[in-house]
Amino acid sequence: MDHHIVAIVSIIGTCLDVLGSLYLAYDLLGGQHGPLRLLTRVVTYSVLFGIGYGLGLGLFFGLASGIATGITLSIEFSRASRGLDHYSLFWEGLFSAIRAFAFGAGLYRILGFGFAIAFAILITLGQIFAYSRGIRPAADYAAPRQPRMMRRLFWATLIRTVGYMVTALVCNAFIHHVDHAWSFAIRVGLVIGIVTGVGGTVYPYIEYYADNLPERRLGVFGIALILCGFTLQSLQYWLALFDLRLT
Repeated sequence: MDHHIVAIVSIIGTCLDVLGSLYLAYDLLGGQHGPLRLLTRVVTYSVLFGIGYGLGLGLFFGLASGIATGITLSIEFSRASRGLDHYSLFWEGLFSAIRAFAFGAGLYRILGFGFAIAFAILITLGQIFAYSRGIRPAADYAAPRQPRMMRRLFWATLIRTVGYMVTALVCNAFIHHVDHAWSFAIRVGLVIGIVTGVGGTVYPYIEYYADNLPERRLGVFGIALILCGFTLQSLQYWLALFDLRLT
């Protein structure tokens, strides 16, 4: 087994231990109004978007863009859940840049630095323009236990899909020529557009459970995370115990 894989598994195990401990310390962290609610959103949205992006555009793209999307959306939704007004355009621009450069980082390995940075810059500008026009993730925020299907969400998803397609074609024309440019652009647009559209539809479920998770269920989940973390962390020692070689 490759020693890099063992290291990654151990790191994941350590992260699960920390996350599980936070869930067990729910009351100490302020209960329903503490940072754990934000953490729950970050983990859930990162997994949701990471899997969606990863299935369509590869593991590395899913990992980078999923984490960036999960963190930024969670911050925006957390503010909206407290009944506060949206962030200023400066902060929304920062969130846009974080997501866009994560998309660029995901494309860097297959298309190079020039394509990635140009794609990220254009996407950042496009998202900032959308924010300025009132199109933001937390617009019409609600947290009932039912999916959200709105005409505004549909058009935002459609515009986003077309926007990513056009951006990929522009970067292909002026920065780096890609084989089968049209099919690649359609793939990028559809994956990002559909995944974000689905996320925008089901987020009320996530928001509801983030605000209403029973304390006992949180504790059980925390224990399960710690056990999983212990199992992953102990992998390196089991390999040594059975004299399995690392490469």
